[in-house]
Amino acid sequence: MDDERVASLKELESKIGHQFRDLEWLDKALTHKSYMHEVGHAPAGHSDKEGNEVLEFLGDAVLNLAVSHLLLHEFPEAHEGILSQKRAHFVKKAFLSSLSRQLRLQRYLRLGKGEMQNGGRMKASILANTYEAILGALYLDSGFERALEVVRLNLEPYFQAEAAFHGLHDYKSILQEQTQRTHGLSPQYEVVEEFGPDHDKRFQISVIIGGEPKGTGWGKSKKEAEQEAAKKALEEISTKSQAPNDTLFPAKDD
Repeated sequence: MDDERVASLKELESKIGHQFRDLEWLDKALTHKSYMHEVGHAPAGHSDKEGNEVLEFLGDAVLNLAVSHLLLHEFPEAHEGILSQKRAHFVKKAFLSSLSRQLRLQRYLRLGKGEMQNGGRMKASILANTYEAILGALYLDSGFERALEVVRLNLEPYFQAEAAFHGLHDYKSILQEQTQRTHGLSPQYEVVEEFGPDHDKRFQISVIIGGEPKGTGWGKSKKEAEQEAAKKALEEISTKSQAPNDTLFPAKDD
């Protein structure tokens, strides 16, 4: 690597939040296969011509584990289905490409001329894959704990943003999905009681599944009460799923 490339990678290190022990790992993570194919040989520090694909493969696994760990730590009481939904959000290509643009990874990519002419520096797939490759390189350079810390640093603003977690407590969606998948049923919500003046009302709502009430919730709005009722129903499903002689739903008539 020449001095200019080293200076460029050092700049990126500060954005990522990690100083590599071996800077060649970061260089390889930023080297697309199109560049390798055009130069016709592997640059110093690169053992093959496949670019960053192997690092991307490894980084995908690192990212999934890191995001799972962080979500469970930040939201220990969240339902498993909700955690799965949120993890899917943070590891999908669209989110990773947006994060990569925030880190300006496109400035440091090594691409072949043809790929550059086709707008490769701003392609969502390339940017997302590059972020995963960087995590793979980071894991090989300094281990999982350091990779976990970098993911935390990179994602912390999104964890805190309400928009990113608008569905964190969307128990209604989880209950809908679960009952449809397992029993072909849709939950129904009924107002049991409402009281208080118009500017400060309270609602009690029951969720009905298969003709039976399965959870009751209170809230300052109907939506809030419905979410609480759905949460209670999910807790009942979880409890009864551990008792093989019980059934959550009544058998359908023949």
